[in-house]
Amino acid sequence: MTTKAASKSGLFSAIRREYQLLSGLQRTLKAYGALSPAGSETVADELERSVDRFSGREAFRFEGRSMTYAEFDALANRFARWALAQGLKRGDKVALFMGNCPEYVAFWFGMTKAGIATALINSHLAGHPLAHCITIADARHVVTTPEFADAIESARELLGPDRVYWSLGGHFPGAHDLDPILAGQSPERLPEGHRAGITSGELALYVYTSGTTGAPKAARMPHWRVMGMLRGFIGGLQARETDRVYLCLPLYHSTGGLCGVGAALERGGCVVLRRKFSASHFWPEIIAERATIFVYIGELCRYLVNAPESPLDKQHRLRAAFGNGMRPEVWERFNSRFNVAYVQEFYGATEGNVTLMNFDGRIGAIGRIPDYLRKRFNVRIIKFDLEEERPRRGPDGLCIEAALDEAGEVLGEIRASEARFRYEGYSGDAAQTEKKILRDVFVKGDAWFRTGDLMRRDREGYFYFVDRIGDTFRWKSENVSTNEVGEVLASFPGVLEANVYGVRVADFDGRAGMAVIVADHDLPLDALKRHVDAQLPPYARPLFLRLRREMETTGTFKYRKVELVAEGFDPNAIAEPILFDHPSTGGYVPLDTEIYARIQAGKLRL
Repeated sequence: MTTKAASKSGLFSAIRREYQLLSGLQRTLKAYGALSPAGSETVADELERSVDRFSGREAFRFEGRSMTYAEFDALANRFARWALAQGLKRGDKVALFMGNCPEYVAFWFGMTKAGIATALINSHLAGHPLAHCITIADARHVVTTPEFADAIESARELLGPDRVYWSLGGHFPGAHDLDPILAGQSPERLPEGHRAGITSGELALYVYTSGTTGAPKAARMPHWRVMGMLRGFIGGLQARETDRVYLCLPLYHSTGGLCGVGAALERGGCVVLRRKFSASHFWPEIIAERATIFVYIGELCRYLVNAPESPLDKQHRLRAAFGNGMRPEVWERFNSRFNVAYVQEFYGATEGNVTLMNFDGRIGAIGRIPDYLRKRFNVRIIKFDLEEERPRRGPDGLCIEAALDEAGEVLGEIRASEARFRYEGYSGDAAQTEKKILRDVFVKGDAWFRTGDLMRRDREGYFYFVDRIGDTFRWKSENVSTNEVGEVLASFPGVLEANVYGVRVADFDGRAGMAVIVADHDLPLDALKRHVDAQLPPYARPLFLRLRREMETTGTFKYRKVELVAEGFDPNAIAEPILFDHPSTGGYVPLDTEIYARIQAGKLRL
C-alpha cells in the first residue's frame, strides 16, 4: 500500500470510528430519554406500553413454553391484585427468591403496578446471608419456589416469626401455596388511577451487590433508574421486534434481569430464557431458538472459546452480543471463531453513576470519551496510591487527574440535576452509602462516586479496565495487576481459568502472587514457566499456583478471592496441589511442608 493510500485508509477508519461513536451515543441517549426522578412515569407504564403495542407477540420462551406479551401482562396483574389482597400498600417491600423463569419478571412487573418495591434476592444464598438480604430490604413477605425450601429453612430462625412465605409452582411446609390464590385473582389491570401520584423517583427494586468483599448491599433502584437500564442497550444494538435475546444470566442481577430483559421487551422482541448457562447446550439452543442477541458476562465467553470446536460454531443467527468483563485474548478468539458481527462491551455498576460503552468494537476497550466530549460526561480518572489504597492529593488537598495511559481510580461526578449522574446509595446503610462518595475532588465541596476500579485512558479516549482496587497488590516494591497476570496465565494452551491474588509471606514486604488455575489436562509445567517468564516481569510472576478442577464463583460469575487470600498457601491446610516457583530449580515444584516451613522461616530468597 502506498503512503497516500495508507493515509486515505487511516482517515476513513478515523471517520468511521467517530461515526460509530456519535451515532451510538445519539441512539442510546435518545432511547434513555428525559428520565427524571420528579417525573410521573413508572416501570409499569413503560412495560404496559410494550404490552399494548405487541400484545400477541411472544415475550418469553422458556423450556419449551411460550408466553405472549398479553399473557405476561395478565400474570403481572394477578400478582398485583394478590399483593393488594394481602394488605400491602404503596411503598411496601416484598422479597423475591426464585430462579430464572418468566414468572420472575412478571412478579416484579406486577409489584410496580401496585406501587410496591421488590427485593431481588440472589438465589444462591442461604442461612445468614439470605436472612441479611431480606432484613435490610424490610420485606415482610417472601415469594419463592419449592426448590429453595431448604435455603428458606436455613434462614427462617434468623428472620424471626413475622415473615410470611409464599410458594409458587408447588407447596412446601411453612409456606402458603400461592398458585390457587393467584388463579383466583383477576387478570385485568388495576383501576387507571391506582398509580396516581407515584413518581419516577420512588423505589421500584432493590438489586444487591455480589458480596465478594463482604455482606451484600441493597442498591436502591427507583423507577427512573430501572427504566434507564431497560432502555440502556436498545440504541446501541438497534433492537427490533424480530430480535430474540438469549438470556442465561441470573435475573436477580441488573445485566441480565434489566438490561437483557429490556433489550427485548422495549422493542417487541422475545426473551429466550434459560435457568443457567451451559457451554454444551449453548450453540444448539442458540440455533434452535433462532436467537439474534446474546447477553454475556466475560467468563461465559471464555467457557465458549475453551469448548471443543463444532460445526455449529458459525451456524447461528446471532447478530450481536453485549455484556461486560470480556478479556482481550478471549474477545479476539470469540470474534474469529464465532463470527458475531457486533460485540458491545460496556462498563457500569448497579448502584453507580459511571457508564461506558464500546460502540466501535475496539478489542479490550470498555468505552470511549474523546476530548471533545469530555464535558458532556461525568467520568474522570484520578491518581491513586496503591500502597496506601487511597487517592493522591496535591498540596491544596485536592485530587490529581491521572495522565494519559496512567492507571488510576475512575470517578463519576454526582450531579443531582441529571438523572443518569445521580447516586441513590444503599438501603439502610448510611455509612456504606457515604463510603462510596469522594468529596473535595477537583474543587472544594464537589462530590464524586467512587467506582473502586482502576482504569487507564489512552490518547484517543478509549478506557481500559486495569483491576479492582484491592486486587492490585505490591511485591518487590512494584504494583502487580491481578487482571494482567490472569490474562497471561489464561492465554496458555490448556488453562481454562485463572484467578490471581496476593498472599502474605512470612515477614516479606507486600504480597506475593498466587493463582488458582483450572486446566483441561495435565499442564506441561516447563512450557508454562517459559510462557510466564516471557510475558511477565519477575515481580509479577506468581510464586504459587493452586490447581483446581473448577473455579468457585459468585452467582454472577465473579471469582471469589476473599476466602482464597485468607487460606494463603499452607499445604497443611489446603488439600489441592500447590506448585511453587522455586528459585533454586528455576521451575515449578510441588509445595510440601518442608518447603513451606523454609519459606516462612525466611530461608528461601523469593
